[in-house]
Amino acid sequence: MDMEQLKSDIISYSKTIGIDKIGFTTADTFTEMKNRLIRQEMAGYQSGFEEPDIEKRVDPSLTFDQPRSIIAIALAYPSRMKDAPRSKRGERRGIFCRASWGTDYHHVLRDRLKKLEEYIVSRIPEARFRSMVDTGELVDRAVSERAGIGWSGKNCSIITPEFGSYVYLGEMITNLPFSPDKPIEDGCGTCNKCVDVCPTGALIEGGRLDAQKCIAFLTQTKGFLKDEYRLKLGNRIYGCDTCQTVCPENKGKDFHFHEEMEPDPEVAKPLLKPLLTISNRDFKETYGHISGSWRGKKPIQRNAIIALAHYKDETAIPDLIGVLKNDVRPVMRGTSAWALGKIGGQEAEEALKHQIEKEVDPEVLEEIQKGLQLMTE
Repeated sequence: MDMEQLKSDIISYSKTIGIDKIGFTTADTFTEMKNRLIRQEMAGYQSGFEEPDIEKRVDPSLTFDQPRSIIAIALAYPSRMKDAPRSKRGERRGIFCRASWGTDYHHVLRDRLKKLEEYIVSRIPEARFRSMVDTGELVDRAVSERAGIGWSGKNCSIITPEFGSYVYLGEMITNLPFSPDKPIEDGCGTCNKCVDVCPTGALIEGGRLDAQKCIAFLTQTKGFLKDEYRLKLGNRIYGCDTCQTVCPENKGKDFHFHEEMEPDPEVAKPLLKPLLTISNRDFKETYGHISGSWRGKKPIQRNAIIALAHYKDETAIPDLIGVLKNDVRPVMRGTSAWALGKIGGQEAEEALKHQIEKEVDPEVLEEIQKGLQLMTE
């Protein structure tokens, strides 16, 4: 088999199945990435969602027998929403990050990778693969960078010349020896906008992220959010796009190539108050198909409460009082107490004073005290 011809054919075929960019690289150990991961771990900057074994994250041979090369793919997703609903008094809305618009990208990319595998096997029956999207052992960004998909930006995203950083990434390790593509030269230069505007200072420096401070990570946690981060969430209920929206490389980039990625405006920018009491069934039916639902409804509901405080939405006071009195989950009761304090008003104050006499959870009691204190400031 002429491997260069096969590579050319794979590239041509990939375009017919909705892969927007494809690259090839070696299956060598990602030595520099290993050093970076060790530094991240030592500094306590990991999110905890990653594969814990650093060796597996950088050495393809630990998860695949006799790897010869890696194929990386990228799919461009939309950056603008058509017919986006407006947030207005009494009908305040939250926002899911762009990477959570449309069908869960894990499913979309796995579909493309499966089709690619089937095509290659039809050409070489003995071909073997291990495909992964986001949750695999390898670092998607490191693979894509080495395969020439794009460069690793200061915002810790892969930035492609064609689509900016609005791309989903996936890869497959294979036993086939494809020739590697050349990496793309770094294009960030002296630009530091993403680092300068990061809401929580999570971008320590260009290309280095403290995931524990990143809003994208914080919106996925399930406990009480630290006070210092609450109002920095704004109306974000899942993820954060700030470091992408300020990037000059993303200016004017908006691609609508894949029907599965088109957002339902009412899902991507949902009304906040209905989220406070949504049932598990309704949450799954409405949001279960998007990647932002993977942690369940609890973080989304907590973030919705914080967003209502951000808006100081007085029309939400009865809803928040209902959560404070009736929700069985301390995080929801406590966050509602804090939100009532941020919004203020006599009705909110009376509810907090009434509930402090009934509440038994120490963390919730602390949040009620915070809420009452906020009303005096």
